[in-house]
Formats: sequence, C-alpha cells, structure tokens
Amino acid sequence: MRKIKISEKRAPRVGIPRALLYYSYNPFWTEFFRQIGAEPILSPETNKEILDAGVRLAADEACLPVKVFLGHVQAVINLGVDYLFIPRLVAVEKRAYICPKFLGLPDMARACLKLPVPLLKPTINLNGGRRQLWLAARETAEQLGVHPIQAGRALLKAWVFWQKAGGISWWRQHTRSLRGENSRRGLKVAVIAHPYNLYDNYINLGLLQHLEQLGVEVVTPEDVPVQEAEAGAAQMPKRLFWTLNRHLLGTALHLAEQEGLSGLIHLSAFGCGPDSFTGEIITRRLQRAGRVSVLNLTIDEHSGEAGLVTRVEAFIDMLQRRRKQCGA
Repeated sequence: MRKIKISEKRAPRVGIPRALLYYSYNPFWTEFFRQIGAEPILSPETNKEILDAGVRLAADEACLPVKVFLGHVQAVINLGVDYLFIPRLVAVEKRAYICPKFLGLPDMARACLKLPVPLLKPTINLNGGRRQLWLAARETAEQLGVHPIQAGRALLKAWVFWQKAGGISWWRQHTRSLRGENSRRGLKVAVIAHPYNLYDNYINLGLLQHLEQLGVEVVTPEDVPVQEAEAGAAQMPKRLFWTLNRHLLGTALHLAEQEGLSGLIHLSAFGCGPDSFTGEIITRRLQRAGRVSVLNLTIDEHSGEAGLVTRVEAFIDMLQRRRKQCGA
C-alpha cells in the first residue's frame, strides 16, 4: 500500500467513519488532523445503504452500532481516502474501560473488509495517564510524516478547540443550536443512551424529534455535569468499570432524584451486553423508588419507525394522564 507524505502537493485525505465515538470526539479528531496538515474526510450520515452494507459485513452477533460502524468504514473508503483512522480505544480514564468491542475495531475492520489504504490505529489507554494520549498522537503523526513536536502542538490546539466546542457534549450543543431550546415545554422526559445511539437519527428512527413533536422537554446524559453523574453512580455498592455505562447509570439515578422529571426512556442496542446490564439496574432502581416511570426501547437493524412511535406515544400519553390525575 502506498504511503502518502505530507510534503506532497496534495494533503493526505484521512477517512473518519461517522459512527460510534465520532459523536463524542469528532471535533478533537478532525482538528488534530487539520493541524498536522491532513484533510479529514467524514463518511456521509447514516442511511439505508450504509446500514445494509454494515449488516452484510459484520458477524451476526455484532451489535447494531458496530454494524453501522463497518458500513461507515466502507462508505468513507468509497470517497477515495488515503488513510483510515480507527483508534484502538482501551480506556479514556483511570480505573475504567471502554466497551471491549471498541478495542477490536481495527481488527474487525481488517477482517471484514479488504482495506485498500493504510490504517491509522493508535492505542488510546488513559489508564497510564494523559501521556498515553501524546504517544498516540505521535504514533499517528509519524505515519503521516509529521515531526513529534508538530504533533504535540497539534494535539494541544485540537484539545482546546474541542473544549470550546463543548467537549464530550459537543453534539448535544450542536443539535440544540439547530432545533432550538425547548425549556418552556411542560412534560420533562430523560432519554438515556450512548451518543452514537442517541444522535444518529437513522438508527434511532428519529426518537428525539418525535418526542419534541409531542411537546416533551428532552433531557439527555450530555445535559448532566460529569460530577453529578458520578455522584449518582456512587450510589451503587460497587463502582461500574465501563466508563460509558457508568455515566448513563449515574445520570439516570441523579435525574430520578430531581423534581419535575416525569419519565425516563432507556434506549439500547440489541446485542449490547453492558447496555442490557445497565438497563436492568436502572429499571429496578427507579421502579423501587416509584417516582419515575421507565420505558425500555431496544433497537436493531430490523426496528421499524411505526412500532417505536406507537410505544413512545403510548408512554407519553400515560405520563400526561398521570400528571393530570396528580393535579400537576
């Protein structure tokens, strides 16, 4: 496979699949590549063609987000990129880990597709401290012929850019600016889900838009400060060691204690082990408290919009009737 140097007239095109942790870290990734002189190329938004491609490429046992991810890998390759960026994410904090499937994404991509371009697959494991992030940036930059000093400067600028964009909550802020605030609405419902399930409107069948059309004020995990979510998760007798699911669990337990929350929707993907575990804990805890009603929605490649809308509308109707009965 040909390796393109930054010194060539055309900047190397680095493909980034618009899936999974794109919804958490994309401004950071794209700005880093711009700062080192590369051109980041995103795959299109999820559509039927991408989903169908992912289903064909992935093993049957893979969860929906992984299938969608593989479809996006194929889609971004079709755009004519020179490199493919698929980091091997192990941990983004100390004493915790990301879902095990994220560790194997580069291997899954190589096993399921015939990759025509080199992989940029740095290992990101912050269990060893933030220096590991610098090592990952240096490894990536060196593949593109960039000096380590330039990589360090690019990393810092990208970090600052990402924080200004909203950090881990950048996508929630982005969608709010597009749709507007809904703080004056009456019924408040929390939607607990991973960003890649919550903000990919194709795979979640437009859940957030349906709720807003029903006049609901939507609260997501990105609306809850990390410290408050951690305090909510601390109610558990043992610390959950999955970073993403601990945040979801902590958010749900924190919001359940707040006044004004009418209901909670837990959106998960079929085949996701951590989600099934966390969803069961959320449901049992909130049912035991008896203050917030819970709706569990599970999505896969066979989910239909009509079925989801029917369940959501029935849930919202129940919450509204209960609110009237209570005289709220």
